[in-house]
Amino acid sequence: MFFCDVTNYYGRLESVSSRLSMIDLLSEMLSKAEGAEIKPLVYFTQGVLAPSFEGIETGIADKTALAAIALATGFEIKDVESAFRKSGDAGKAAEELKLRARLRGMGRKEHSISTVFDSMKKIASISGQGSKDVKLRTLAGLLSNASPVEARYIIRFALGKLRLGLGDATILEALAKAKGGGRESKPVLERAYNLCSDLGKVADVLYSKGMKGIEAFEAEPFSPIRPELAERANTFEEIMERMGDSCFAESKYDGLRMQVHLDRKRKRVEIFSRNLERLTDMFPDIAKAALDETDAHSAIFEGEAISYDDSAGEFHSFQETIQRKRKHGVESAAEKFPLRLFAFDVMYLDGESYMDKGYAVRREALESMLKKRDVIRTTDRIVAKSAKDLERYFNAAISSGLEGIIAKEPGSKYIAGARKFSWIKMKRSYKAEMSDTVDLVVIGYFLGKGLRAEFGFGGMLAAAYNDKRDVFESITRIGTGFTEEQMSFFRSSLSKSSRKAMPARVESSIVPDVWVEPLHVVEVRADEITRSPMHMCGKEDYNDPDEQGYALRFPRIVSEGYRDKRAEDATTTKEIIEMFRLQKKKSLDDR
Repeated sequence: MFFCDVTNYYGRLESVSSRLSMIDLLSEMLSKAEGAEIKPLVYFTQGVLAPSFEGIETGIADKTALAAIALATGFEIKDVESAFRKSGDAGKAAEELKLRARLRGMGRKEHSISTVFDSMKKIASISGQGSKDVKLRTLAGLLSNASPVEARYIIRFALGKLRLGLGDATILEALAKAKGGGRESKPVLERAYNLCSDLGKVADVLYSKGMKGIEAFEAEPFSPIRPELAERANTFEEIMERMGDSCFAESKYDGLRMQVHLDRKRKRVEIFSRNLERLTDMFPDIAKAALDETDAHSAIFEGEAISYDDSAGEFHSFQETIQRKRKHGVESAAEKFPLRLFAFDVMYLDGESYMDKGYAVRREALESMLKKRDVIRTTDRIVAKSAKDLERYFNAAISSGLEGIIAKEPGSKYIAGARKFSWIKMKRSYKAEMSDTVDLVVIGYFLGKGLRAEFGFGGMLAAAYNDKRDVFESITRIGTGFTEEQMSFFRSSLSKSSRKAMPARVESSIVPDVWVEPLHVVEVRADEITRSPMHMCGKEDYNDPDEQGYALRFPRIVSEGYRDKRAEDATTTKEIIEMFRLQKKKSLDDR
């Protein structure tokens, strides 16, 4: 498939705002790929060289990209910088200057999507002394044989700013339509994706083995599983109503959720965060313990890592635990804040998937797998047969410095990437103010007035994620609770992903001073959830100014920076509506 055909589709995708139109265009493009082309095509469309957990990037900065444009077009660097300042988009600058290029490629050869992708992977692999110059020349060579439109997307991809506005859910739906027999096959494709977190791999299996290959898809070590998530409840009685006669209740630790992958024969261990980021090098103590303290030949298991003071017999705060997540000074941090990993589930063990087995069976297997309980231990738990049992256990957990409890249905399967009532959490914050904090996606920011004008930051516009529509719906404007350090941090970081227009996957009637790509997640507390026509969260018809959406009353930011979550793992519109329901129920019960 020629790269020029791909970029033609990209241009058309940028010009439409309807998600259905995007799916139709994307499906048409994907259906034209053949064999080995589909994996690089899907990755390129995502704007990545590999699934995010592999952490492979081109290593191209703005300065290098602009220098490559100058080298490929024959313009002075000052002319390139001027074009960049004018559009704010290095890809647009490359396209404009290629149209007026002083240098012409000799006998320009048509690139295929595979050759462009391979060139990008080559750029990413260049390292060592003089690597910056080699990357520059390689990128310039690719640009010199590219058309103006191709140059736009080559530069955007190299900088990690492809800007197509396509979420994973949209790409899955397009794959289903292109090769899966129709959109009704999306749930089967989504299941496969949730088991490996790799859209390119899913597409490759679909194109090579068809839907039978997708239906047979199973989890395997070193492809991280998208974690199962817990629902909320407002009372212990409601938990028991949903669970039945009895359930398990586990202590909920306020730490770092980790997914550990182990292959003893290869002496290999990998650790992934909740956000599927590879953490292995940051936590060598956990990686070593996975080999030393288990007797599994191969496994995928989950736990919550938390800093613990053995001498005092108490847990450290999350702020202390999070200091272990660093790329430098790992050994000294490990000595100062030793971790315990409290394991709570196993999804794969000794060549067999455990995800379709009931929770009680999985927990028994997890207990049996641990031969020594030093760094890795299982979470504390009880069998609860009444709301009173849950309440007593909850109070004991809180008094021990823990975050709360999670109730689990004994026979429930592990559903990757889903939030189900088979797991229900109750946290200490549920007892005051709005029921729990929420994780929202920043979609814009305001420049501020007075003192805040000095920082160029006066607050942010945030959204919940509508997972049915694959869009981010505005829910609140946050203007309080920021320190001077935070204002400086948010202004600096958010400006790097700024947009001149509302991003394609965002729905908001409120216009911030600066739009940003929906990438960053922040933790927010508010007094309550209210109904409001001002925000899009929960609206059936975005074009109806009188329809009531959902909004937060007196929101303030809780997190120091960003949460370790993908934007798609933020609080969903469905959760906001459920929290509003629980809030109203609690208000009536308190009368």
